[in-house]
Amino acid sequence: MTQLQTRQPTNTWVTATWDDYIQIIESLTCETAKCYYYNGQLRIEMSPVGPNHAYDNWTLPFLVNLFGIDRGIPMRFSVNCSYQKRGIRECQPDVSCYIGKRVSFAPKGSSVVDLDNNQPPDLAIEVADTTIVDDLGPKRMLYEEVGVAEYWVVDVNKAEIIAFEIIAKGGSQRITESRVLPGLEIGLLAAGLQRDRTSENTEVGSWFLEQIRGN
Repeated sequence: MTQLQTRQPTNTWVTATWDDYIQIIESLTCETAKCYYYNGQLRIEMSPVGPNHAYDNWTLPFLVNLFGIDRGIPMRFSVNCSYQKRGIRECQPDVSCYIGKRVSFAPKGSSVVDLDNNQPPDLAIEVADTTIVDDLGPKRMLYEEVGVAEYWVVDVNKAEIIAFEIIAKGGSQRITESRVLPGLEIGLLAAGLQRDRTSENTEVGSWFLEQIRGN
């Protein structure tokens, strides 16, 4: 563990064994740190969170939930929930969601979600300010292997959403409309994020409901 005995670098991928990874995350004192393990490498994110990142991290699930309420679709959201396949991979998306009939699979309790005994969420979202390259690269491959149905990356600097459908046989492809939430256009969600830069939440929510209802 010589590479990891000194102060652990953050916001970068570092070669490590699973045991190294567990030892490091158990020693972390920062409660806001986000932890990932994939392909024999760990990543710890401790980047400062600015207002736009915080706004998008709240507004996007708010709008998605409004869509679900309007269409009568059950949802169960989680923020910064960790999903782990022990010895192999772990992820901690900013937002994750179980949708429709799969809401019954949403885990309960205070422990990290064990993917050997639990189903992965339908949707994983990463809100990217300084992490956009990794969110679109290694993390996308990580979520492909986790087995989520869709993976969205929010580009905070552009108030845009890059959405992917995870393909069952491996890989992913860009989408402009959600497959797990049919009728929900990714561009409309992005427009909501852009409005949120200059308008308060209630106004943005009212505008979004008008759009999805065709008014």
